[in-house]
Amino acid sequence: MALFNIRVYGLLIDDQNRLLVSDEFIRGNYYTKLPGGGLEIGEGTRDCLKREFMEETGLDVTVGEHFYTTDFFQISAFNNIDQIVSIYYRVTANQKINIETKLTAFDFAPQQIADPTKEAEVFRWIPCKDLTEKDVSLPIDKVVINMLKQIDCFSSKKSNSL
Repeated sequence: MALFNIRVYGLLIDDQNRLLVSDEFIRGNYYTKLPGGGLEIGEGTRDCLKREFMEETGLDVTVGEHFYTTDFFQISAFNNIDQIVSIYYRVTANQKINIETKLTAFDFAPQQIADPTKEAEVFRWIPCKDLTEKDVSLPIDKVVINMLKQIDCFSSKKSNSL
């Protein structure tokens, strides 16, 4: 039976005008995506995003304006059954952003990716001026990156960082 899979993602831009992305190793494959994750039963989209940011980065964030919701059919990258609906918000950190980040894509320690049945995640900043849809793996994230670039997305960066 096909299901809807609701995903919620955040656009966090630091004071150096860089977007936070997550490089992930999932089921033996590599993906670069925006931070966030799956909506749980009984949870609102904003609460989901706050929880996901805390779980993934340790950051307490304020979820700001809605940016985009998927408006086309997208099958899951992880199975051929679920339809993905992704919701994107701008987020701001409620504290100094002090998370470990890498400089290059998929800079995992060998033990993080030794077992293809496990998952691993590292974070990276991409300067907004250099950002393209090729920097992310998932089709809906590519749409969002193009939208951000079209509206000079990072013009509101002062409200998106501490």
